Formats: sequence, C-alpha cells, structure tokens
Amino acid sequence: MLITAELPPDILAWTDSLRREHYPPERNRLRAHVTLFHALPPSVEEELVQVLSDLARNPAPEARIDGIMKLGRGTALAVQSPEMVILHAIIAERMHGLLTDQDSRPLRLHVTIQNKVKREEAQALQAQLGPELRPVSFRFRGFGLYAWEDGLWRPIRLLAFRG
Repeated sequence: MLITAELPPDILAWTDSLRREHYPPERNRLRAHVTLFHALPPSVEEELVQVLSDLARNPAPEARIDGIMKLGRGTALAVQSPEMVILHAIIAERMHGLLTDQDSRPLRLHVTIQNKVKREEAQALQAQLGPELRPVSFRFRGFGLYAWEDGLWRPIRLLAFRG
C-alpha cells in the first residue's frame, strides 16, 4: 500500500503537465504525486485508514514548491512542508516495524517530473527549469491511500483535511 500527500487541483494539473511533457511516455503510468510511504503491507489497511482519518482532522498543511531536486537520472520539484513532515513522522511511528528501508529514510518531499533518462537529459531539464521556476505555495488536500495492481495504483480512499 502507498500513502500520498494529495495535491490541490491547480498544482496537480501543473505538475502533471510537466510530468507528461518530460517523463518517458512508455514509463509514465501515474499522475504527478507526492509519495509519503511506498510499501506498507495490505494487512494494515484498516489501521492506516484510522490513523489517516485522525490526522486529517487537522488543518491542511501548508507547502511550497521552491526548487529543483536532482535525482541523478531524473528531475523532481522540491516540496517544503514542515507540517507534512511532522504528520509523516506520526504515521511512521504508528507503522514502526513495518516500514521498508526506503520508507525508513528521511523524508524528502518532491514531485517527480522526469525519471530513468540519461543523466545529460536530466541535467538539461534542470538547467532549463531552474531559472524559470518560481516558488509556489499551496495546501495539501489530504492523504491518498492506494494499492499496487499490475504496476498501477488502485485508489482505496482519499482522506481530506477538514480542520
């Protein structure tokens, strides 16, 4: 199971258009997203829904896209959100012992817009986008809970912030 921090419609439309433009089309099977957790076991779905529902009672966390994140063979938009980092830590604590190595690493919020390209292609996009990119502030809509199915995400539930 995956957990995302859901983007508001305007930011999703903008980042997804960048992703469609720059992500290799044969690999681009998902919309733009901010992943919080990549691989939680399906057996914790009920508990996750409860945890996320409790956290969604809070006000929507503020966030800001404020630069480029270099991914080696890809490019992402760096997202800053101290409030979401705190919520992520709370979820991680509740799921302690179930986290993969990837999900146990320090959180670096981002929206991937290009991946698995030649390093030179990634560097060219970073050089192009870097000077054009202006900070964009927004609030996350909620948490998305998804299951993996045949390389795609099947939505399970959106838990909107309502505080």
